[in-house]
Amino acid sequence: MTAKTKKKKGQTNKNHILFRYGLITLAFLLFSIAVVVKLFDTTVIEAPQWNERAHKELSKTSVIPPERGNILASNGNILACNLKVYDIKLDLRHNKVPKEAKDIVWSKVDSLADSLDYHYPRVRNLTQHPDTFKKYSWHTRLKKELEKDFNRRTRALRIAQKKTLEDFERIRNFPFLKDFKGKGFRIPVYKEEKNVRIYPYGKMAYRSIGRVNENFETGEFHGYSGLEKDLDSLLYGKPGKAKKVALTSSIGNWVDKPAVRGFDIHTTIDIDLQDMLEEELLNICQGSNAEWGTAILMEVETGEIKAISNIELLDNGTYGEALNRAVLPFEPGSVMKPISLMIAFEDGLVKNVTDMIDCSPFQRTSDPHAPSVKSMKQVIEMSSNTGIARVIFRGYANDPSLFYERLKSIGFFEQMHSGIAGECIPRIRKLLPKDSRGNNITMTARHLDLARQAYGYNTEIPPIYTLSVYNAIANGGRYVRPHLVRSLIDEEGRDSILPIDYIRERICSQETANKVKTCLREVVWGEHGTARMVRDDRVEVVGKTGTAYPVEKGAYNQSKRRYAFAGFFPYDNPKYSCIALVLGPSGTSANRTSGQVVKNMAVKMFARGMLNNTSTFSGEKSSTVPVLTASEKYSSTDLTAALGINKSRKVKANAKGHNYSTVPNVIGYDAPTAVMLLEQRGLNVIIQGSGRVVSQSIPTGSKITPGGKIVLDLRI
Repeated sequence: MTAKTKKKKGQTNKNHILFRYGLITLAFLLFSIAVVVKLFDTTVIEAPQWNERAHKELSKTSVIPPERGNILASNGNILACNLKVYDIKLDLRHNKVPKEAKDIVWSKVDSLADSLDYHYPRVRNLTQHPDTFKKYSWHTRLKKELEKDFNRRTRALRIAQKKTLEDFERIRNFPFLKDFKGKGFRIPVYKEEKNVRIYPYGKMAYRSIGRVNENFETGEFHGYSGLEKDLDSLLYGKPGKAKKVALTSSIGNWVDKPAVRGFDIHTTIDIDLQDMLEEELLNICQGSNAEWGTAILMEVETGEIKAISNIELLDNGTYGEALNRAVLPFEPGSVMKPISLMIAFEDGLVKNVTDMIDCSPFQRTSDPHAPSVKSMKQVIEMSSNTGIARVIFRGYANDPSLFYERLKSIGFFEQMHSGIAGECIPRIRKLLPKDSRGNNITMTARHLDLARQAYGYNTEIPPIYTLSVYNAIANGGRYVRPHLVRSLIDEEGRDSILPIDYIRERICSQETANKVKTCLREVVWGEHGTARMVRDDRVEVVGKTGTAYPVEKGAYNQSKRRYAFAGFFPYDNPKYSCIALVLGPSGTSANRTSGQVVKNMAVKMFARGMLNNTSTFSGEKSSTVPVLTASEKYSSTDLTAALGINKSRKVKANAKGHNYSTVPNVIGYDAPTAVMLLEQRGLNVIIQGSGRVVSQSIPTGSKITPGGKIVLDLRI
């Protein structure tokens, strides 16, 4: 190659290099121009738009849902609360899980499957039948997943649903899983937190306590029945507010207004009495083949509703919680007579219990009981329709509408505001000369209605209203308001006790109350009393029976009867009033049904020393202790089953897989979870403060003394 050729070739290479440099320079120049243009466009031309977007982002607010308040029994036991539970999952595609099946230690996987089948079976009551076990055991499920190609394995395999922190800790230490250790935590096990509303006592007082619905979009819980509904505004609390703020490296949430926790509602329900009342009502309904039954137990002096039960025959032939018929109106039958007699004494229509009245046939009504002339005591003792009708006629025959006005004067038609959802007021027709259409009503028809109203027909009265008047008679005439709520407790633990309230300070004199009490005693203890089977020498129960035909399809169904008994005990110094209604077939009596509910409650309470007496009780349990166990579906039925709350009403902890002999460590737990774990072990828990547990009065690992007290200090 000549020198000239070499020179020409060198020049050509130089030109190529310069050309390339030129292209690169041009590209950088164009890129720089584009950046500058874009920057100018963004910071100048589009600046208002970007500022607006930034402002919108930073001005966004989000709602902080408040924690719903608890519902407590009279002794502080939790009837409804929020519980933090966890879905526990396995990440089978984590980088520490062997990718190849050949690298997996299958013996440890089998041990894991055994542990899961024992503690957390995929289906309840997993049998050892080969086909069933093969299909539903964790052996089959885990092997199927781990044998898949790594990228096809389930990323989040749920192995337990709605479980506690205790369950999570247990699962993390199962074989196979405990081999995976990370920095400060174990993998591939993790948990997803959820909140659920639970009812530790299952369906006990179900209609009175109520239930909630969850809005799945907002996560809010609101009541749809019972106290949960009636006091929802108090239980729910006040939502908080958070807003976006610019941080150095990101945008975070800043709490602008903290959420305010809902009030805890301290009810009047006594768990032991509730359990007893439900058991007695159930036994009577089963024994009499009743369609339904309802009962209320109330404290005379305060009006506190200590127990309320509703039982109904279900389609499957068993009895379960029913409509809250305690607040629904029914014709009361003869339990109305003592109320009519109270008015008669107050109005001077009769003076003494020994006053005599003609009980011969009257207003299409006859009295089958001899003699034809009876004293006021005998009218109530033998339940004479004609006798009580003739007494009321002495005061109201000239203007039957005044009997309605007299009932109104004692507050009988006012809303009671007891706290029980669905409460109705009594319906009694005012007997005017004309009907609502302006048509004349003859005095004969009005007199017939007046007579029937006097002995409990042509009226519709909720049992709680009937009981409230009987309670007033037991209380010397003081008409106290029945109620389910004792106090409200705020998030600081301050207890606002609601004072005793009176519908009327007095609806009759002490003298009148004593006269009616004397007559009521004869119903049970008199020679011809209609409730002689209610007698028991241990405690003196008094009250009145009542029988009425139910109205079905616009007519009386005479093949059925509604049996009622309302009364109080002990007679000399009444502590509790009680009413029971049972709808069953004809052929029995209030004496044998509803009366027995009240009698048995009185006897059991006497035996347990609840009537200012010495206890004679030596049964197998003195209290009902809930067992909070998470279930797969967490329905009320599942929770009841998990708690062991069934017809037997005996609640026992399931010790399978748990150590209930020593005190667990609950430090760091929220209050409901801590209470759950401790009450499972038979301890009575006292909570101080709010937030999470920072200390416990009994050290971890200490031997448990059943019924012992443990104090938990909580801090936010």
